[in-house]
Amino acid sequence: MVQQYSLTLPAYSRGFHLISHHVAQALDKLPDTGMINIFLHHTSAALLINENADPSVRIDLDSSYDHLVPERMPFYTHTMEGDDDMPAHVKSALTGVSLTVPIQSGRMALGTWQGIFLAEFRDRGGRRRLTLTVYGE
Repeated sequence: MVQQYSLTLPAYSRGFHLISHHVAQALDKLPDTGMINIFLHHTSAALLINENADPSVRIDLDSSYDHLVPERMPFYTHTMEGDDDMPAHVKSALTGVSLTVPIQSGRMALGTWQGIFLAEFRDRGGRRRLTLTVYGE
């Protein structure tokens, strides 16, 4: 069995945003076992799984990414779309735009402290579109 869903997230500010609840709400009843692939249709944002209990983790992730890939570097040539655009593409390339999560007992099998996050790397990235593909029995 393969099922596919589309999900459009609201526009988020720059940072790391917990979206597990948006993903779960977009899905019909999940199979008992299987996998879900979550694919982001954008090149200046990313998806990741990380700690969802302490919000300071999100702040530190944001600060760390900005430290690793700063804005206004003299070697950037793709600069027409603003200071945040090229660093957003690099951060997205380093992080990735898809995740695969196992399904066990009809639920996404995330760890106790894990959540699914949208990493918004633009100051005004806008609404982000996802495709959710469920594989299962």
